[in-house]
Amino acid sequence: MQDWLSMSAGELGRAIGAGRIDPLDLAQTYLDAIDAHPLRGRIYARVTRDRALAEAGAARDRARAGLRRSALDGVPISWKDLFDSAGIATEAGSDLLKGRVPARDAAVLRNATAMGTVCLGKTHMSELAFSGLGLNPVKATPPCVNDAAAVSGGSSSGAAASVAFGLAACAIGSDTAGSVRIPAAWNDLVGLKTTAGRLSNDGVVPLCKRFDTVGPLARNVEDAALMLAVLEGGRPADLRGASLKGRRLALLRTVVLDEMQDEPRAGFDAAVGRLEAAGATTEALDMPGVAEAIGLAAILFTAEAYGLWRDVIEANPDAMFDQIRERFRSGRAFSGPDYVAAWARLHEIRKAWMRATAGFDAVVCPTAPNLPPDLERLMRDHDYYVNENLLTLRNTRIGSLMGVCALSLPTGAPSCGLQLLGRAGGEEALLRIGAAAEAALT
Repeated sequence: MQDWLSMSAGELGRAIGAGRIDPLDLAQTYLDAIDAHPLRGRIYARVTRDRALAEAGAARDRARAGLRRSALDGVPISWKDLFDSAGIATEAGSDLLKGRVPARDAAVLRNATAMGTVCLGKTHMSELAFSGLGLNPVKATPPCVNDAAAVSGGSSSGAAASVAFGLAACAIGSDTAGSVRIPAAWNDLVGLKTTAGRLSNDGVVPLCKRFDTVGPLARNVEDAALMLAVLEGGRPADLRGASLKGRRLALLRTVVLDEMQDEPRAGFDAAVGRLEAAGATTEALDMPGVAEAIGLAAILFTAEAYGLWRDVIEANPDAMFDQIRERFRSGRAFSGPDYVAAWARLHEIRKAWMRATAGFDAVVCPTAPNLPPDLERLMRDHDYYVNENLLTLRNTRIGSLMGVCALSLPTGAPSCGLQLLGRAGGEEALLRIGAAAEAALT
């Protein structure tokens, strides 16, 4: 049974369908592993044992009757603590929402439950999802699988840890500017940022509604594809026969290679070499508009985030981690006209991006230019925290600003991810490229 904890979600689903795994036994195995794990309290905010066992029992009955609802029917997954779950506290990593208990599941959780997945519980996260680091002294800071002294990446920090430490077969997180992709990269997982608007945010605690997206953190690309289908109640992308032969990949050069640490640079260069060896054609791409868009991010993200949360924050500011509070308050510096003008300019940059990338199958760059920063130094060094947070999210923010879907893949070098940027609404095509790239990188 211990091997079950290292199997992919797809493998577990196939074993359930073949009668080799009982979903109730599988859920109990995961629950026991969570209870026994020394880092449980830093990964799970809440474990929904009764719900998991009830859902697993129903999945067992369906499997026995030949009535499974999806390829992941009976597979246990975790949920970031900003997805509403009926009767279970959902606090988004913040004491500002302490004791908040929704009456209804988020829409994506309802979909996933209807498709048969088993909810193990809620995972810790950066406070109100406003950090790429995963440091949260208010609730808990999840561990990085590759460095016990480092943060795990945020804001879906516990989501990544739950999968990386074998305490969930797959995890559901959210990504506004990199919050799925960064923890996926730093914990050697696959992370999918969906196109804004593809998956419902109904019942998801917001940060920036125009950028917020839902996405899975998984052990492989197949699991990400299967989980996307479950979240929207649809059919998974067909990954059969995926190949890099004849594929054109743009190697983005503008900004994304600046200030890179040696390990991520070496991991990225080696990964590109393997993609080329597998048949992909690569071409350097310079886009000045990318740098301009990144310059607009301070207006676009902080103004909306503070606008949404100002009244709640200022009613009880001392309840927050000061670094997160400071980041929210930075949105006060911008006026309504600043915000409107920034969005108008971003729309023009997006058009230029679409024209420049139209002839490529995907745009490639490092997921993050840095390795997971030291937890203790982040706590004591304000400038280090600010600089590392901005650097961490720089490359992933591009996909969010350009309004496209994106995928982070492990390169084989610990905590070094490769990011593939697709097109708006092009998740299926991106997942096929990702599956072919994954085969080349492993």
